[in-house]
Amino acid sequence: MRRSIPSTQALACFEAAARHESYTRAAQELALTQGAVSRQVIALEEFVGVELFRRTRHGVALTPAGDAYARKVRSWLLGVERDTLDLMAHQGTGGTIKLAAVPTFATRWLMPRLPLLAKTQPDITVHIDTQTRPFLFADTGFDAALYAGTPEQVRNWPGIEAMHLMDEDVVPVCSPLLLDRATQRAPGRAWQPLQPQALADLPLLQQSTRPQGWAQWFQSVGVDAPRAMDGPRYELFSMLAVAATHGMGVALIPPMLIEAELARGELVVASAQPLRGERSYYFITPAQQAPSNVLQAFSSWLKAMAQQCAEAQSR
Repeated sequence: MRRSIPSTQALACFEAAARHESYTRAAQELALTQGAVSRQVIALEEFVGVELFRRTRHGVALTPAGDAYARKVRSWLLGVERDTLDLMAHQGTGGTIKLAAVPTFATRWLMPRLPLLAKTQPDITVHIDTQTRPFLFADTGFDAALYAGTPEQVRNWPGIEAMHLMDEDVVPVCSPLLLDRATQRAPGRAWQPLQPQALADLPLLQQSTRPQGWAQWFQSVGVDAPRAMDGPRYELFSMLAVAATHGMGVALIPPMLIEAELARGELVVASAQPLRGERSYYFITPAQQAPSNVLQAFSSWLKAMAQQCAEAQSR
């Protein structure tokens, strides 16, 4: 069956003209004449039966239908270009994964482990874009997603398969200097975690997306903390980590997201009492299609990395 798809040349001319709202600048970008661009746009309008541009005193302007279509064409052309470059780069072997991911988990947990993927699966390339909310895979170019959410949110995400990676347990952490000021220790002795009650007297760093975090933590350890909701608020775990590193207070952060700071001694565990978070981390793939070999290999590797992380934290 013949597909109702315009020519790629017409779409490229339309996208450039839409972006510049000028046939002249589009022609310069594409190394064509203005007349050639105009003819391609007219041919596209005749093909779709919709006016995409309207004439103005200063040239052309997109119609509402043209503006909406231009965004979709731009996304499609970028996807075709990306896939073509990937094919050229891999010469038909291996493959790429376009991954949507929550930012802190991607930068602080996944990316430090990607060199291990490169050693074991050198033909796999992972492209990462930020995406924090559920989306329809059919409306994007993503192959998979790393998502942080509650089990209910995952159940309500239509058309997906979800693989649980790990829970988002948080522990109180702070800089060693702040802990040193809060407790007495003999010279040369390591920092000892504080009793939960002692944390109620320290400055607390709050997460704006989890305003009840400290109140829940103190409740879980049976401590009355009237100031549990006081303190500066930050949106991301990465922001909390930086603030805690600079001695601004104690923060509730998953240890897996501050592995580097803990290893360097920039942060220490202030109290060894974890709090099970409401959210977990999941690997999300579309349910409507069988996963490619590349996606299956990445999924297996990701599950192994999550298992290693869980085992390391349980020691």
